[in-house]
Amino acid sequence: MTRTRWVWLVCGVIYVVFFSWYTSFGGPLTDEEIETYLGEFANRTPAPTPAAMASLREFMEADTGDDFVMLNVIDMFETPLPIEGVEPGETSSQVLDKYMAYMYPALFSRACHPVAFGTAAHQAMDLMNAPGMGAWTSGALMRYRSRRDLFEISSNPAFQGSHDFKVAAMAKTIAFPLDPWFHFGDPRLLLAFVLGIVATGLSWRFKR
Repeated sequence: MTRTRWVWLVCGVIYVVFFSWYTSFGGPLTDEEIETYLGEFANRTPAPTPAAMASLREFMEADTGDDFVMLNVIDMFETPLPIEGVEPGETSSQVLDKYMAYMYPALFSRACHPVAFGTAAHQAMDLMNAPGMGAWTSGALMRYRSRRDLFEISSNPAFQGSHDFKVAAMAKTIAFPLDPWFHFGDPRLLLAFVLGIVATGLSWRFKR
């Protein structure tokens, strides 16, 4: 096999491996999975309200099987709530880092990651029928490979303990999913473009 073919083969293998990891192929949640996840949430202390459980069921049953983005707006406490695990003098950001210590490995291992994140430059500049919702600290878009991945993360018992740090750090937050969604920075497109350039450049060099 020529060096040029080896280059294209290696680039192709790299792309297939990444695409297989980054893309959800499991399809929508099954009825059995839905009941299992709902049962795990119902057994928590404190248990979610009936309205929250109904909302979870509706979200699960409407699963498309595709990736989606969670839009988050966040307002942090000036001083975190004094719960167990929060040390004197710690900031809300430091307490939130304790929550993310569980979340980041769980997210990245499932190809879930931030798409955008930023600090609020000003209070809400367009607010309609939402009293008290003008002040925010930051905002983020979090990409999830699938709803199955979201519930695998959030149903883990380790999540419930770390979630207390989120409650201690955030004064208020709003999060809702976007599905379908699209952006031009999809890593699968970017990687295909980069590998194509690399393979083409090396092939050209070998021919010379």
